[in-house]
Amino acid sequence: MPCPDTHLQETPATSRFLETSPHHPSFSGTPIWTRGKELSGTSQGFSKTSCSRLEISSCRSRGGEKVDSSHSPTRFTKMDTLLDLAIQSLLRNESVAIQALQDMPRVFFVPLFIAAFEGGHKNVLSEMVKLWPFHCLHIGSLTVQKPQHELLKAMIENLPVCPSKNSASRMPKLRILDLRQDNGYKTTCHDVSIKEPFCFHSCAFSSSSILKIEGQHHFVNSESMIQFPRPVELLVDLSLDGSLVEKEFLVLLISKIMESLGSLRICCQDLQVDKLCNSICTLNFLDLNCVVQLSIDRGSLSDITNVLSQMDHLESLSLSKVTFRSLSGKVFKNFLGHLRRMNYLKEVSLSSLCLTGHLDRVLRVLPPGLHFLCLPFCDLSYRDFRFMAQSSQVSCLKLLNLSNNPMCWNDFEPFQTLLIIFSGTLQNLEINHGLINDTAISVLIPALICCTHLHVLCFASNPITMPMLVTMMNNLTPLKKLKSVIYPIPVHCYAVWPFQGSIDQRKLALVQLQLKVMLELAERADMTWITYLE
Repeated sequence: MPCPDTHLQETPATSRFLETSPHHPSFSGTPIWTRGKELSGTSQGFSKTSCSRLEISSCRSRGGEKVDSSHSPTRFTKMDTLLDLAIQSLLRNESVAIQALQDMPRVFFVPLFIAAFEGGHKNVLSEMVKLWPFHCLHIGSLTVQKPQHELLKAMIENLPVCPSKNSASRMPKLRILDLRQDNGYKTTCHDVSIKEPFCFHSCAFSSSSILKIEGQHHFVNSESMIQFPRPVELLVDLSLDGSLVEKEFLVLLISKIMESLGSLRICCQDLQVDKLCNSICTLNFLDLNCVVQLSIDRGSLSDITNVLSQMDHLESLSLSKVTFRSLSGKVFKNFLGHLRRMNYLKEVSLSSLCLTGHLDRVLRVLPPGLHFLCLPFCDLSYRDFRFMAQSSQVSCLKLLNLSNNPMCWNDFEPFQTLLIIFSGTLQNLEINHGLINDTAISVLIPALICCTHLHVLCFASNPITMPMLVTMMNNLTPLKKLKSVIYPIPVHCYAVWPFQGSIDQRKLALVQLQLKVMLELAERADMTWITYLE
């Protein structure tokens, strides 16, 4: 079924809307187009100067499906240009635009919303949210930066969470407001049912999600809607960092929840928390079972375990600077117990979590088929690397980050075996600050050559000599998928390794020049080798 916002037909209703534009032929004054040629020129000129990208094909790519206009090119060109001009004309007079919303055909809401958002028309957006004629509204691919934060707040403030008591006004239909940025989302979804809301991207995990509630309670008439407030969902990604902006946003959310008398649900699938102890009260307002991606920087393991106990659908977990007393204590055992329940985990990052000699306990409880594994600053031992090479949980990794784990061993066979196991899937490898010397690199090169899917390799800040760096480049340039390499500054560039202040800039410049020439000789213009000064 085609998306409702793509039916751009010259019906009486659409004609009346287009006639509100001073550029329409029926408007008093000289028409701007009388032939297809003049119209085409106007359309091209507008598309160059407009920041709203309101060509109807662009609107369809966001808010609906693209329609082939090849059967009637002149008619569609006229309608496209008239729509652009009518929308711009309305937005130049916000009071007229707001008044027109009551009787505006549904087909114009999506392109008008996109133009109003990109143009920063806060008042128009506020009214559009109240009168939105579809079940869902997604930010989708629209750009959200600091200037747009006020627009998002205005949309939340005006989200209708209680039934309208004014029977004369257009009944609010919006049930799902999605403020997450995603280029794959259209502005609204297909209307599958008139009586029940439908959305491809609504919450699917919570027991109190709008789709599950609607399956239990059907609103037959307007009287029942007044007695029972309609459930409404607000989908947001939250970053709890303690900033003033975050605090103001949370006050707004809590106020809206109170206003809704329990009908508004906040669904957060991507949750980032900085200093967990300061955000415990805020988390009580969220249904944590909705969370799919969780990132916590600074927190006690006991508090983190309590948060994990309320989640069942986690796909990505990132923990940094976690405090706990002992790897043998009850708190760590409880943490592992909840990790064992996370059957959907694909990405795990444990940074600054001392796991010396105990990595096997963590890997055993993780589900098989992990894609990302990041273990920087975990003080991993030779025993940990040896177990990792035997673990089925990490046999299909696409990204592996083992930076800042000293590898001062005589035997690099476990790490070599690890790379060979990953060779069919590994795309990103990071082993910075690992004290990896020439001897270790010479052992690892045969394994690295087998990693034919590798895109990014980072091994900065390791004590490598210039001859070994040259050997590395000669062996890695044949890897056609490898595009980016971050290499260490060779030890001969330092007066005292690894003190950055002792680097001889002239020697470093010669290193960079030599590598550049080698890349040109290898005909790898698509590959970059860079280093950095800390």
